[in-house]
Amino acid sequence: MIQTIFNHRSVRKYKTDPIPEDILKQVLAAGTRASTTGNMQVYSIVITKDKDLKKQLWEAHFRQDMVLQAPVVLTFCADFNRFTKWCEWRKANPGYRNFLSFFTAAIDALLAAQNVALAAEGHGLGICYLGTTTYMAEKIVDVLKLPELVVPVTTLVVGYPDEDPPLTDRLPLEGVIHQETYRDYIREDIDRIYAEKEALEETRELLKINNKETLAQIFTDNRYTKKDNVFFSKEFLKVVEKQGFRKDE
Repeated sequence: MIQTIFNHRSVRKYKTDPIPEDILKQVLAAGTRASTTGNMQVYSIVITKDKDLKKQLWEAHFRQDMVLQAPVVLTFCADFNRFTKWCEWRKANPGYRNFLSFFTAAIDALLAAQNVALAAEGHGLGICYLGTTTYMAEKIVDVLKLPELVVPVTTLVVGYPDEDPPLTDRLPLEGVIHQETYRDYIREDIDRIYAEKEALEETRELLKINNKETLAQIFTDNRYTKKDNVFFSKEFLKVVEKQGFRKDE
C-alpha cells in the first residue's frame, strides 16, 4: 500500500475495458472502511456507467473526455438524508440542517473517496479527481437526482489506464509540516520551499507558453482567478443552502 501511495498518478486517458464487478465491489468496500464522524457514514457514492448519464456528467465536468472514456464515474456526496430519515423513523429528533453538518458529511465523503482511490490503484486501476464537482454542483444534483441534504463534493473517474503519466512534483515536507505549533513562513522559507518547483523544466515551459514572469501568476491569473473563485463560491453555497443544509440556522 505504501508503494501505491508513492506511485500515485492522475490518469486522464482510459481503456474501454470494463472493471470486473468483484474488483469494483472490493474498491467500494474499501471506501466504507474509511474513518467517519461518530461512525455515522454520512456520505453516499453514486456509480455512473450509463452512457447517456455519463454524457450529461461530461457536460457538467467542463467536457473532460476522461469522463466519457473511463468505464466508471464515482460521485461522492455529503449525505445527511439517509441518517436524518433513520433518526426520524426511530423516534429521534435530528438537527442536521446546518453548515456544520454539511462540513462533517463532506469530510466523511472525502475520506471515503481517498480510500477508494488507494484501493483502485492497488488493483491496477487509474483514477483522477475532478475538482469541477463543486463548480457544477447544481447541474450534478439534477443529473444524479440528489435529494435534500445530499451535495456532491468530489468525483473520481476510474478505469484501466491508457497512459503512463510521470509523477507530479510535490513540495518538500518542510513546506507542509509544522512541529508542535504553527510556525509562520518568512520570505526565505517560501523561497526555499518553492525553489525546486519553480526550477522545473515544465515550469519554464509554462511561463513561456503563458507569457508570465512567475509560476504564481499562472495560478492567480490563469488557473484559479479571484473572479472565478468568488463566482463558484457563491454558486456552491447556493447549492448547499438549496439542498437544505442552512434551514435551521
